[in-house]
Amino acid sequence: MILVNTDYITGKELEMLGLVKGSTIQSKNMFKDIGQGFKTMVGGELKAYNQMMNEARALATKRMVAEAEELGADAIVNIRYSSSAVMQGAAEVIAYGTAVKFK
Repeated sequence: MILVNTDYITGKELEMLGLVKGSTIQSKNMFKDIGQGFKTMVGGELKAYNQMMNEARALATKRMVAEAEELGADAIVNIRYSSSAVMQGAAEVIAYGTAVKFK
């Protein structure tokens, strides 16, 4: 499966199959939340949350690819990511794009 953030793939003629997406809501455990809360007092990178968001993006991407594979897609073009806070210490990540088949 080819994944790109452009609306084309050089040298390929594309047939659009439709929108595909994958999402997840992730949080860290209470102890990590407390530790990261203390970190905000002194500043710096919140490594536990950084790791959480990387894992969330990977899972959302995997779910988007699975949806595209069900449609028989060869690639997903114009991929975008979005995130939002759902509650304190929890975030939703969504990956979406257009599933395409090569002509």
